[in-house]
Amino acid sequence: MPMHSVRDRTTTALIIMLDVAFHSPAGQPVSTMDIAARTGLPRRGIEPTLQALARSGLLKGVRGPHGGYRLGHPAREILLADIYRVTAHDDTPTERRRGTLFNTVVRPFMDQMDGILTREYSKVTLHDFVRQAETRGLQRPPAGPPGCSI
Repeated sequence: MPMHSVRDRTTTALIIMLDVAFHSPAGQPVSTMDIAARTGLPRRGIEPTLQALARSGLLKGVRGPHGGYRLGHPAREILLADIYRVTAHDDTPTERRRGTLFNTVVRPFMDQMDGILTREYSKVTLHDFVRQAETRGLQRPPAGPPGCSI
């Protein structure tokens, strides 16, 4: 597994979560196809990340013809650290099998960096990301009445 895989998964999860938060102001589900189209990420490539985010409770899957995903909690309550934790924990078992030098030198350094990332991610909410997008001129879709699908 490439060393950058956690970073790639984290970036993908951040993009997905921001897309859902930004494009569902009234909490309507956002379809996987719409997320893929807007982000340029392959639909099949984002499905495992969507499922992991849903299993963690950060997203909620909605079945049916107008289904998709919506936030599992208000954006103000979702820290980027929560998203990072969903994507970072997968590599732990394989990292432990990389030998003495890895476990003695590299792993402690990576653990230290993980702590730094977690602290920095804990300073920012998903709501902060949405506000940054709006401040930079991106337009959110209008919030319609709950349960209204277009």
